[in-house]
Amino acid sequence: MTHILFRTLLLSTAILFSLVSPGFAQNTGLSTGNKEPLEITADGTLEWQRESKSFIARGNALAKQGTSSVRAETLTTLYREEKAGGGMQIYSVQADDAVIITTNESNAYGDKAVYDLDQALATMTGGDLKLVSPDQTLTAQEKFEYWVNDGRLNAIGKAKVVRPKPEGGVDTLEADKISALMKDNAKGERTLHSLEAIGNVVITTPTEKITGAYGIYKADANTAEITGGVKILRGPNTLQGDRAEVNLTTNTSKIFGGGTASGRVKGVFYPDSDKKKGP
Repeated sequence: MTHILFRTLLLSTAILFSLVSPGFAQNTGLSTGNKEPLEITADGTLEWQRESKSFIARGNALAKQGTSSVRAETLTTLYREEKAGGGMQIYSVQADDAVIITTNESNAYGDKAVYDLDQALATMTGGDLKLVSPDQTLTAQEKFEYWVNDGRLNAIGKAKVVRPKPEGGVDTLEADKISALMKDNAKGERTLHSLEAIGNVVITTPTEKITGAYGIYKADANTAEITGGVKILRGPNTLQGDRAEVNLTTNTSKIFGGGTASGRVKGVFYPDSDKKKGP
């Protein structure tokens, strides 16, 4: 019974790490490398300031390139003049007030966003940030960063992933910072490579709660690891240690000592615990 409970607790942790969807960090398509035109529209005005080399769109403004777009009450676009042909190259788009960034599979909401097209970096800030994809929601209280070329998405400041379960309830992952790294596979598709949860990590499922200081899921190895005073709760049953490892391929789980006062792994299990209430 103890071995089955232990394995179930750790496997639930690893599975939750692996659930972050590639749709959370797909290529925005909004960059100087994209050959499609960048179209800017607005309900109010579109102002061209030649001296500062900028366009300012006001009133439900929209910047769209390919399948990606940025919508806000005000959009400020900076450009540089090209010597050959008299053209212009847009290198920065700033969105202010009621910002919505839309890509193929997700919508991000915030107060302000800046696209640095040269660096292929999108930064969104606000007190109630939200990124919604078909099967989960990511929130944060400080900022989102997406490095397009590197395929890295950072959610900073009480970051939280919420994923509804088909059978009811939700799985959640919380941390000071959540960082997802995407890489192209052999077919050229951008998929999840690794996911890190950094600082005050809390993983909650309908039946378990796991806490620690740091967690990482590695997709190529299909493994997850949590470190830093790991504590796993299921009802009144508890496991404590310094580090927990799970291999999702082999269904092998291990917890290592060092996280308790004695430095030993500790587990407390109650018979008929399904009838008892947890802490």
